[in-house]
Amino acid sequence: MPIDRDKALGASLGESQGCYEPDDVILYHLGVGAGFDATDPAELEYTFEKNLKVLPSFAVVAGSSFTSRARKTRSGGGGLFNVEGLEFNPAMLLHGEQEITLHRPLPTSASFTTKSRVADIFDKGKAALVVFENNSIDDAGEPLFSSRTSAFIRGEGGFGGPSGPKVGNVAPERAPDGVVERPTLAQQALLYRLNGDKNPLHADPEFAKMGGFDTPIIHGLCSYGIACKAIIDDALAGDVSQVASYAARFRGVGFPGETYLISYWKEGDTILLEAKSKERDAIIISNAAITLRS
Repeated sequence: MPIDRDKALGASLGESQGCYEPDDVILYHLGVGAGFDATDPAELEYTFEKNLKVLPSFAVVAGSSFTSRARKTRSGGGGLFNVEGLEFNPAMLLHGEQEITLHRPLPTSASFTTKSRVADIFDKGKAALVVFENNSIDDAGEPLFSSRTSAFIRGEGGFGGPSGPKVGNVAPERAPDGVVERPTLAQQALLYRLNGDKNPLHADPEFAKMGGFDTPIIHGLCSYGIACKAIIDDALAGDVSQVASYAARFRGVGFPGETYLISYWKEGDTILLEAKSKERDAIIISNAAITLRS
């Protein structure tokens, strides 16, 4: 059934209550590569409760860790696959872009309520681009973080909607201000999936082959976190509080055991970045930008 933009636009995806604790934060940090030098004081700020800080990209999994599942509840709405006018085959959905906005630096533990909705729908010809928006507030009613997820739904274009804005955050045509090298573990995807994304594409070789990959791939949001940490460590001296927002486009995939090369360009209060595989010279993340607090 073709997508009906008028019916689906603005639809509520329900409300959820989530929480996280320091162990959830540390697990996420390990999942995106923290702790390679296990006794480095700067790395211990990601991996040990003493002086623990929280990567901004943790917002994409906050409240979803299985270690917090006993305190999670859901209510209202029917979720993504029950939106009138937005019927599609889930196998045709690809994560295209991700953006987070931090209303303040993330605390090491929190409980919060998240409301979700269909924020926009664009017609890309052969595919539909659906933008989902989440807004989370803490128990005191204060905004904590927001996110926008853009999903490409293959085969669902041609419904006559607007094509949407052009892709932004284009890196300048000059040498980068820095290039950060980040190795990944052979078990990187197996570790990251403990944050809640149990898609077998990232663990099961047979399932990965069905998806067109020789081996399981790293989660796109894991690559998102690896790049975020690299910029904070190298360009921001480890200061997570400077990040106001972070947006990125998923251009390709990474494989466990590869080395990521993260290039960045400073442009005023924005840091543009790109991540690629050192071994394959293949872009993994592009059109990415970290916006700094003013």
